[in-house]
Amino acid sequence: MAQTMKANKADNAFGALLKYWRSQRSFSQWDLSMASDVSQRHISFIESGRSQPSRDMVLKLAAVLDIPLRQQNKMLTTAGFAPIYSEFDLSAPEVAPIRKALAFTLRQQEPYPAFVMDRYWNQMTSNQGAANFLGWLLGDAQVPESIGLNLMKLTLHPEGIRPYVENWETIAPYLIHRVHRECLAEGPDAKTKTLFNEILDYPDIKALWQLPTEENWHLPLLTINFSKGGKQLSFFTTLTTLGTPQDITLQELRLECMFPADEATEQQFRAISQAAS
Repeated sequence: MAQTMKANKADNAFGALLKYWRSQRSFSQWDLSMASDVSQRHISFIESGRSQPSRDMVLKLAAVLDIPLRQQNKMLTTAGFAPIYSEFDLSAPEVAPIRKALAFTLRQQEPYPAFVMDRYWNQMTSNQGAANFLGWLLGDAQVPESIGLNLMKLTLHPEGIRPYVENWETIAPYLIHRVHRECLAEGPDAKTKTLFNEILDYPDIKALWQLPTEENWHLPLLTINFSKGGKQLSFFTTLTTLGTPQDITLQELRLECMFPADEATEQQFRAISQAAS
């Protein structure tokens, strides 16, 4: 009997996954039924393990729930089907047009910093402006290997660029909450959860995470203010993703561009860039 119950639980892995995503999207079974044109009874049977979904059913429900491609592959394999979405390396010939577009955008952003990152905030490539910016802040300092080229860790770790961020305690809670939201968006067993837990162990982070974010409703956009060597720079950033991606790597790519928030920053950063070159 125990073995039978264990087997049934394993067989219901897809049902549990569907229920998880339905809950994350605040869908009742009725909501999902109306949006997908699948009977509520059938959805209930799938979640309880009494019915097994077809491949088309998996993809239909995943589309309605707006589930990321990586997790759609997981849903397919959990239901007993082969994954359908590729995960090319950014250096693969199949994504050459994307590399060309990214390189073009990075050049257009000069002399200001721009970074291409994966979903977990690891830098994949950047422009000369980014190198000048990090070089100005960090100089010859040795960043801990545990930080590497992860921009979220670099911003929040005391041995990264944190000492040079004047409004760090204002910015940090927004960054922490963003990573947490991404944990929820990525689904169970998320790799982002590992990043989130690691960041929580940094000094002062847990205290900031447990507090509500500061009310900055009077500001149109939060800026990050840096200070070093008598120079003060203020930037705001944009995050860009690719439209209609059909590959996991491409869906998870992010392009972050930094823009001067005032004329003084524009002039000072141009001087820093000229000195670096």
